[in-house]
Amino acid sequence: MSYTGPDFEPPQPRRSPLRRPLTVAIAALVPGALLGWGVYAAVGGPDDDGGADRAGGARTPAASSPGVSASAGADAEAPTGTSPSATPRNPTASASASASASKPAPAAPAKGPLKGKVVVIDPGHNPGNFQHPSDINRKVNVGTHWKECDTTGTATEAGWPEAKFTLDVAHRLRTLLEAQGATVKLTQDGDRPFGPCVDERARIGNEAKADAAVSIHADGSGAGNRGFHVILPGSVHDGEADTRAIVAPSAELGERIAGNFVRATGSAPSNYVGGGTGLVTRTDLGGLNLSTVPKVFIECGNMRDDKDASLLTSNDWRQKAAQGMSEGIVSFLRG
Repeated sequence: MSYTGPDFEPPQPRRSPLRRPLTVAIAALVPGALLGWGVYAAVGGPDDDGGADRAGGARTPAASSPGVSASAGADAEAPTGTSPSATPRNPTASASASASASKPAPAAPAKGPLKGKVVVIDPGHNPGNFQHPSDINRKVNVGTHWKECDTTGTATEAGWPEAKFTLDVAHRLRTLLEAQGATVKLTQDGDRPFGPCVDERARIGNEAKADAAVSIHADGSGAGNRGFHVILPGSVHDGEADTRAIVAPSAELGERIAGNFVRATGSAPSNYVGGGTGLVTRTDLGGLNLSTVPKVFIECGNMRDDKDASLLTSNDWRQKAAQGMSEGIVSFLRG
């Protein structure tokens, strides 16, 4: 997400400037995190579309999609029929057995520490947005003002788009959270031609009654600007926007994600926003202003910086990024 554009408002501090640096600095004391960063290392404790500020097309080369491969042998070993000699003599028993066999097996109940929890993942932008400029440029009400429905997002200098990055990480994060027993919903899964608009992205989380919602992005700032940052909702009570009830839990969610992100990826907090804390408060983003559930944005790095781009385009690093987010969400939901 770029910090240029007519809708940008400078980050606004939400609480004492000493608390968040101290919160995330505590996370920095676990060995093995940032090399050379004394402020950030790791946390084990308490631990709209933001890109809607950007415009401009992005090329869409193929991106790898994570997934869990199924064993080919499983289908090969499934029974395909029954020999005549195995047919039961009792026709009533036979009919009953056939009826039972025709019924689909019930889904296995969710297990794990997040059983019963709902997490909404919002992969920023959409790979098809650039093909629908009139649709994504129409204005929608984000509570405090009107803003573009969505944007194309940014891209690396080599042309790999943010929308591909966000979907890839969202898939990885979904897999990790479902393994913990959570019910996971995506606002989009590359299954629609564009969008959704920023107001709908917030509405999806609200209607799901999500226990936590995370919007995934990568920034499009200038070269030399490096690192990640987590965007927290500021207190807004204007028009259709009222974030007062979610400010505190969202801050806790963001702090836990930030600390675990450092530990999992080894990446430094942003050197250009957030004062070295990796935390930024904003009141101009529809995806946050319209949310009624705890929600944060994470800008995983700057796609326009070569060093950050080398991380964002790495399969291994993206898995670590998803792991850091997952650990932060699990920590938040377990309390």
